[in-house]
Formats: sequence, structure tokens, C-alpha cells
Amino acid sequence: MTYGEDEARRLDAGDPGQRELFHVPPATGGRYPETAYLAGNSLGLQPLATRGELLADLDAWARLGVEGHLEGPRPWLPYHEYLTAPAARLVGALPEETVVMNSLTVDLHLLMVSFYRPRGARHRIVIEDTAFPSDGYAVRSQARFHGLDPDEAVVRLRPRPGEDTLRTEDVLAYLEREGERVALVLLGGVNYLTGELMDIPAITRAGRAAGAVVGWDLAHAAGNVPLELHDWDVDFAAWCSYKYLNSGPGGLAGVFVHRRHLGDPALQRFEGWWSTDAATRFEMAPVSRPPARADAWQVSNPPILAMGPVRTSLEIFDRTGMAALRARSVRLTGYLERLLDEVTATRPITVITPRDPARRGAQLSLRVGRGAGELAKRLRHEHGVIADAREPDVLRAAPVPLYCAYHDCWRFADALAELVEETR
Repeated sequence: MTYGEDEARRLDAGDPGQRELFHVPPATGGRYPETAYLAGNSLGLQPLATRGELLADLDAWARLGVEGHLEGPRPWLPYHEYLTAPAARLVGALPEETVVMNSLTVDLHLLMVSFYRPRGARHRIVIEDTAFPSDGYAVRSQARFHGLDPDEAVVRLRPRPGEDTLRTEDVLAYLEREGERVALVLLGGVNYLTGELMDIPAITRAGRAAGAVVGWDLAHAAGNVPLELHDWDVDFAAWCSYKYLNSGPGGLAGVFVHRRHLGDPALQRFEGWWSTDAATRFEMAPVSRPPARADAWQVSNPPILAMGPVRTSLEIFDRTGMAALRARSVRLTGYLERLLDEVTATRPITVITPRDPARRGAQLSLRVGRGAGELAKRLRHEHGVIADAREPDVLRAAPVPLYCAYHDCWRFADALAELVEETR
């Protein structure tokens, strides 16, 4: 390849990430000791600090028992509040609009209880055709719950024929044309399959102008791209924390509810013990008194041992800042794109992620023909490169700016060039 290994090493020397803060898995193949890990869009790496923080919480349990709810360095009763401010900063929200709780699809269901309110002709839910399957299952089940036919109520917006990504203008045109029938717009901020970053503010404006509620699944956007949920006037959003936010497999999710909805007595909401005002929780009153905060959407006692890793990771993001991470992400992903331009020029591989850096995050998706999973296995076991396959034909590579190196990108492109035969 024109772009050599020496250049990758030079770029790393001048533009290092924070790899030293993370456990990088050892390689299971190839000639390098560490994995070139390009799957942080599926599961982020473990921060070195996570183990110590978890052990500290375990020690408090061992030493204090039930008294750990109110004693110790991080008492459990207010533990979720330690995550609120940094999570809010991460997504451009106010603290009262933000809460960390549950897992992503559970949170989407709890939010749709409040924000999917079909009335007559206005009953459609708009998602993208390549939405993550869980989102599709969730919205279809919500439609059925309201007695609707999900095949009619759920609208899946598709790219134009011959294209891979959904144009913003086509979303806006649909909302202008059919908006009076739309109750809820629920799109992925960054599409999990193609890596396309949607124009969140423009689509939010159009959806709300059409009289719909607009929510966002930010599983692939939080910790990946800068977000300004409050200023963009988003109604609600939810995101997981185990991808770019490095909180571990199945890590807790986050929720945003715009301030204008907080304390609205007309909103239906499922409630539990943690939905009531913390100041009066232990009065054990028979009727909930929810606060005018996103905390009111909580239901259950927070899982302390699952919250520690989220807090640890959010501290890294707070120290680094999304602006700096985004800048390095653009440089790193652009470098990988240049490498892949050379590889794909003579091989049956197509990059389906938008070329414009403003329309993507830290992910490039490649259509590689059938056998994406087998190709991913060979990358790992023959070259020590971990990328993510989506059968039958998409390979996803995410140069996460916190811990990925230019050398990781070079290794991926070099291995791909060796494994995929040239055709011209």
C-alpha cells in the first residue's frame, strides 16, 4: 500500500489517544502482541480504573452491609446522582433532564409509554428501515399494545434505490407530506449498520413542526459524536453505555427527557419506588410523588455494581471532552478512509458510510460480499484484527478515538488487502 506502516507509527507519535487508560486484548493471530481493536461500536474496551472502582464498591458492601446505603465514600442511596451531571454534559442536556437507568430497550419502552400516544389518524411510528432490530421489535410491540396493526402503524423509511444511506431531505419530505399521520419519530442518531450520522436537529424540527413527538436512539451516537439534545429541542432520547462509553457488556443506559415535559401531569408513566421524590421516599407513602426531573421515569432501585463502571468511564469523557474526541475521530476515520480507498480500488469491497465527515461518526462500514462473518474470523485469527461483521455482507470498523491508533487502522487495511483477492 502507498500508505506504509512507518507513516502510521509517525502519526501515532504526533496524535496519540489515551490507549494507556484501557485494557487492549492480546492478539490471537498475526505478528503484533496486541489486538488492533476496531469493534468499540459493538463493545468498548475496559478502562484500567474499572476493576479498582468495582472492588471498592464490593469492599463497602463487605464492610458495611446495609449501612452502605448511607455510609462509605460513595453511599448507595444517592449513587445514581453521581452519574447525572457527567451524563448530561456528554449529551448536551440539563442535569434534571438526564438519568442513568436500566438497559436501552427497556428505557425506550418506558419512554414510549409516555410519548407514543396514538390518536385516530395520527398513529404512525417512523423508524429507518435499517434500524437495529431491537428498535423495530419494540415499536411494533408498542403498536400492538395500542390495538394497532404494526404492519400499518410502523413506517420504515428506506434509502433511494441503489443507495445505502437515508437522505435527510427524504425524511423531511415524508414528514411534510405525511406528518399529520405521524405520532412518533424514533430514529437512530448514528445508524448501527451504515455508520451514517443523521441530521438530528433538522429532523427534530421537522417532526415537531408536523405535530409529532421526536425521540432518538443514541446507542451509536453517545460518546461518538457531539450532541446538544436540550438546544436541539429533542423530546426524548435513550442510549446504551457499553459501546463507545466503555461500561462493560450490558452496561446501564441513559435517558433524556426535555425540560418542557418534566412535571407534566398529563403524561402517563410507569412508576415504582425510585419514581417518587427522594426526599420523601422513606416515608413509604401509598401514592408516588414524582419529582419534576427525568428521575421520575426510574422504576427500580439502581444496581450499584453496574453503575460504578459507567461513572468510571464518564470521568474519562469529562476529562477529555467531546470536542477533542470528535476532532481526533475525524482525523483517525479520515486516515482509515484513505487507506481503504486504495484497498477497495481493486477489490470487490465498497465503503457504504458517507464520505462527508459531518455525516458519520467513528465507523466505516464495508460491503464485502457474502461471508462477512468468515472474513472477520480470518482478520482476527490470522492478523490479530477485531472488526464487527453483520451478515451477510457488511464488515464494520470503528477507530474509536479514545484508544485506537493509526497503526490499528493500517493493520486492518493491510490485512484486508491480503485476505481479499484483487479483481482488477
